[in-house]
Amino acid sequence: VNWSDSERAIITDIFSHMDYDDIGPKALSRCLIVYPWTQRHFSGFGNLYNAEAILGNANVAAHGIKVLHGLDRGVKNMDKIVDAYAELSMLHSEKLHVDPDNFKLLSDCITIVVAAKMGSAFTPEIQCAFQKFLAVVVSALGKQYH
Repeated sequence: VNWSDSERAIITDIFSHMDYDDIGPKALSRCLIVYPWTQRHFSGFGNLYNAEAILGNANVAAHGIKVLHGLDRGVKNMDKIVDAYAELSMLHSEKLHVDPDNFKLLSDCITIVVAAKMGSAFTPEIQCAFQKFLAVVVSALGKQYH
């Protein structure tokens, strides 16, 4: 993947201001609510019966934060994203059996929540760089499935 200096700066800036404790839980909760079939991977998280339960679930919140911090790996390794996510790709495909399409669904939810948080500062240029970054991470996470 070729990254322009502008894209690198945008990604670094977004993550330097990321409110992980806010964005992570909101993004994962949104994914579980909007795409309820993704809940099957979280059976050990307790009550996911409805939106209210998901939004108030401490396990969902904690995992959302963990997932969002997982993107730091990509930020720190933008020139080697596939290598950076090789182990996680293996874990999600071989052990957890996560449908790789779920990575894209979650990345879309992350984009929505980040856009809502940033408001008018989430310009088309910023969205383009952010979604490119997430698409590369999603592809890297799905690498083991190919």
